[in-house]
Amino acid sequence: MKRIIGIAALVILVATAGQSQNLKFGHANSDELIQALPEFDTASVQLENFRQELTNTLELMTVELNNKSDAYNKASKNLTDVVRQTKEQELIDLNRRIQDFQSNAQEQFQNKQIELFQPIYNKVDKAIKDVGKENGFIYIFNIGSTLYVDETKSVNVLPLVKVKLGLK
Repeated sequence: MKRIIGIAALVILVATAGQSQNLKFGHANSDELIQALPEFDTASVQLENFRQELTNTLELMTVELNNKSDAYNKASKNLTDVVRQTKEQELIDLNRRIQDFQSNAQEQFQNKQIELFQPIYNKVDKAIKDVGKENGFIYIFNIGSTLYVDETKSVNVLPLVKVKLGLK
């Protein structure tokens, strides 16, 4: 049994060694591709506008809390216990609403980011895969996460993918 496994391993090694001359490797910087797309700029502007809208709303809520807190602090000595407790509860409720808004805003921002950028990532991913298939590459590595690339043995497919995406 060991002899059969050894022979099979040797056959596989010889077969792959003969084919290794034909292996074609490529690399590209997907971040560069993503940022080169016009959709990236549009999505970035939309995301920034959304972030600013959330920030403005939060600032308005914070100003309201500060104003009510200041008014309470000035008038608290002259208020009856019932009115003071009511005002304190209003401040607590407003503070809770602000905290809830912050949590929801963060989640909404992340969802918006995914909504805007996922189609761009998918487009670049598809273009890289299409270039790989069309040009017979075995692997195309993302150079942004690769520690070393021997550019004499790996083809930079960035220009091919840019053509595929209609970029200059």
